[in-house]
Amino acid sequence: MMKRMTFIALVLTSLLGCTLPQAIPSPAPTALLPTALPPTAIVPIPSATSVPPIFTPTPPPTWTSTPLPGFCSDSRVAGLFGAFAGALAAANGDALAALISPLNGVDVRFIRDGRVVNYDRAHFAAVFASTYQVEWGLAPGSGLPMIGSFQEIILPSLRIVFTPSAHLTCNQIKLGGATYAAAWPAEYTTVNFYSVHFPGTDQYGGMDWQTWLTGVEMESGQPLLRVLLHFAWEP
Repeated sequence: MMKRMTFIALVLTSLLGCTLPQAIPSPAPTALLPTALPPTAIVPIPSATSVPPIFTPTPPPTWTSTPLPGFCSDSRVAGLFGAFAGALAAANGDALAALISPLNGVDVRFIRDGRVVNYDRAHFAAVFASTYQVEWGLAPGSGLPMIGSFQEIILPSLRIVFTPSAHLTCNQIKLGGATYAAAWPAEYTTVNFYSVHFPGTDQYGGMDWQTWLTGVEMESGQPLLRVLLHFAWEP
């Protein structure tokens, strides 16, 4: 009996002298941050010298017109275009911003298959001073990204087209010589528009024509700019 007790005591002493293994907690998994925001992500606007979020619309199907009764004969719309041309010529941001929708802003697209940038009134008032670089899309011909600020890319074209000699066509798309078919995007089906067309110059055989499809919304009985879509000759 004594031998058995002695043996048990020796075993316990041996076990107590050993260091028991310690459990080491596994590190928490680390989430991988995306390297780029998805196309539909909403990007916070830091200040009025930058632009609102950019989004790329889906390719539009064939447009079906739903004209507002009396829109094409409404003299207030012509007055809106005149005020817009005057604000452009005077580089008056506040006057320019007062002409766009306070609810929806104005959507601007320079390249036919490019990005659409939405400006609210605060950001539209800053376009004459802002140097924020926008990637408008791939330039026709070269296929290279067209990058530049509103004042570098958009303003020169608007000032060429929006003049007293511009050709205005209501709810119809008027272009010069084009290698493509143009359509009024489906997402603006309920928005009436004018083609504001510059026919080009004799020097370039009219190949330097430009058109801005200009969508107009009525808010509280007042016509306001909602859409500006640019079209030009493409190789």
